[in-house]
Amino acid sequence: MTEDTEATPESATIARLRRELARGTTELAVLSVLSVRRRYGYELLKVLRQTGEGVLEVKEGTLYPLLHRLEDSGHILATWEAEGRARPRKYYVITPDGRAYLAMLRTGWSGLVDGMRQLLDTLGEVQE
Repeated sequence: MTEDTEATPESATIARLRRELARGTTELAVLSVLSVRRRYGYELLKVLRQTGEGVLEVKEGTLYPLLHRLEDSGHILATWEAEGRARPRKYYVITPDGRAYLAMLRTGWSGLVDGMRQLLDTLGEVQE
């Protein structure tokens, strides 16, 4: 928010909801991005920040430990590579195990979204 924008209870609630959803979906988002092509850490961070209409506000302190966990679990592979005279970068690529895990996460997420959509559509707006 900018200094000119006053925080309302509604905006604070939406911000909290977005943070909570982001916490539970960052792994899915990272693997989805890596399923398209390999990326180095900062590049991955930029893609995550630029897509998703600002919903995922991933910080370096969140991303890099997640990448290490995904690497330790065999879902991604990391390799150091230097291009030309540039400093070496650590590139991440999804593994076959990671693709299977991503498919499972996508199925779970789709079920959650469909269930919530059905719940919200069925109940409509709350009546007092």
